[in-house]
Parts: sequence; structure tokens; C-alpha cells
Amino acid sequence: MLSVNELAYSLVEDMLDYREDYEEEYRVAFHRLENGAWVLDFGVNVKGSFSAGVLFSEVCMAGLAEVEIRTDSVNDAPLPFVDVRTDNPALACIASQKAGWQIKVGDYFAMGSGPARALALKPKKTYEMLEYEDDAEYAVIALESNRLPDEKVIDYIAKECDVESEDIYVLVAPTASIVGSVQISARVVETALYRLAELGFDVRKVLSGCGRAPVAPVMKDNLRAMGVTNDCLLYYGSVFLYSDFSSEEFSEIEKSPLTSDSSSSYGKPFYEIFKEVNYDFYRIDKSLFSPAKIVISNLDGRFVEKGRLNGEVLLKSFEI
Repeated sequence: MLSVNELAYSLVEDMLDYREDYEEEYRVAFHRLENGAWVLDFGVNVKGSFSAGVLFSEVCMAGLAEVEIRTDSVNDAPLPFVDVRTDNPALACIASQKAGWQIKVGDYFAMGSGPARALALKPKKTYEMLEYEDDAEYAVIALESNRLPDEKVIDYIAKECDVESEDIYVLVAPTASIVGSVQISARVVETALYRLAELGFDVRKVLSGCGRAPVAPVMKDNLRAMGVTNDCLLYYGSVFLYSDFSSEEFSEIEKSPLTSDSSSSYGKPFYEIFKEVNYDFYRIDKSLFSPAKIVISNLDGRFVEKGRLNGEVLLKSFEI
């Protein structure tokens, strides 16, 4: 079975071998901590770049997806877009990319995603659902934070992953950064698979997927950045999936609320919704966390299309 940590490490290893080139060309920084761990700064104390955002996203998906940035427009406003393509969507997006681990050590907090989750089983039910195990001797984790982790944070991650601290490789980017904007938009296919999983469907039956979402402008603070980056997915993220569900399963999919417009919270920028519930994620309707538009083509010839792109709300969120 594929090891998502080993696959991701091959990408990180290349960065470490040529780190001077990456520092100059990608505007990232490399730090070796006293316990031997490597911390790669993609936007905390550096500016980052589109290329760094692509690399961050591909590492987060364990190299099982290809990410590109192209230029397009929303209601005549030119914007960068992220395109994602994968032939291993369950492993790339759910076993690896999904942000399923809250890292809390002292006053340090980060949302953890990437392959290391498979070693720490964060959350355990995800890997039970996928029937997936990873026994790599090193762990690669992506942290969404405006601070770099110290040795105590690394030691905690190592203990949870059952590896040595010197075998931990951490990529860090704040939400309010170029890389933060890119890597969140690159979760567009993950958003669709997450919704299917939440509805009880076996995402291992999704064979291939591609998706597209605009990249948000960088905001002054992380709360506003969280709002605009989520809106890129909820109001303008589009996904196409090839699947191999049974006829009965696909009939259920056809009746299911797969896109964000099925939510009672739909229609406002995410920051406004979040503010209305006093910044409590658990008070937001779960169905909002879905792509704006989805098309699923089943191998038995059946086809479903749901949702719509909403450029008006997106540009309102961007204040354009």
C-alpha cells in the first residue's frame, strides 16, 4: 500500500537538497531545530509565492495530485485560479490533505493537515473508513499558523506519530499569505470528497477528480483571510469526479445535498456568517462546507450535476 508520508518526503527531500535555490526562487526559508526536525517557512517570516503555494499543496496531498495556477476572471475581474487533478482522490484528499488535526501545545495553535495525520490517526474514524494504515519512519505535516513551531511542538507531533523528532518535517504558512490563499483553494476536490464522506458515501469509489477555484487576495488578518479563502471554495469552487458507485448508491447521490447552496447559511460571505455565530465553527450548518458546483460521472453511464457558481458573493467577500 502507498505510504503518503514516504511519497511526501520525496518532495521535501528535493527541497532540502536544493534549499538555497528554493529560498531564492520560491521565497521560502528552511530551519533546522535543535531536536533535528526541519521547519520550512512558507509565509510566516517570508513572503512566499505562487510556486511555493503549488508545492505546499502538492506536499499536503502527498504528491498524489497535480496543482497548477492559471489566470481567469470572475464577473470580468481577473483572478488567479488553482487547478487540481488526482487519480487517487481518497488518499490524496482525505487520508492526507484534509485538515483534521488541531495542534495545541502551550500557547501555540495550528491546524494540521498532510500525511502525518495518517500516522497519528487524526481523526481515527477517517482511517477506519478508508481502511488505511501508514507505518513510515518519518512524518510530513503542513501547519496553518502565523507562528513557526518550536521543539516542544515538534516533540508533541513526533510522539503522536510514533517517530523520532529528527524525522519530523513541517511546512508552515499563515492563512493570510500567498501560500495560504493558494493551498486553501487547492482543497477544492477535498471539499467535495469531504461532503460525500459526511453524507455516508464510500469515497474510495471516487476514482479520479479534478477541481478549480479562484485564489483569494491576501488579507490584513487571519480571520478575514479565513473568510475570503473559504468563499473561494463555497461560492466558486467547481469539481468533476469519475466514480464507480453502485446503481443504488448513485440514486442516493442524485438526491443528496452535495453543494454549498443547499445550506441555510448560503448567500453571505463566510466572514459575515462566522461573525454572526460568534466565531464558533460548530454553529455553522455543515452542508455549507461543500463546493459551489459539482459534476459526477459514474462508470455505469449515469451523470449528476448540482450547484452553481456565485461570483457576486465572491467579489463582495473580496471587496471588489
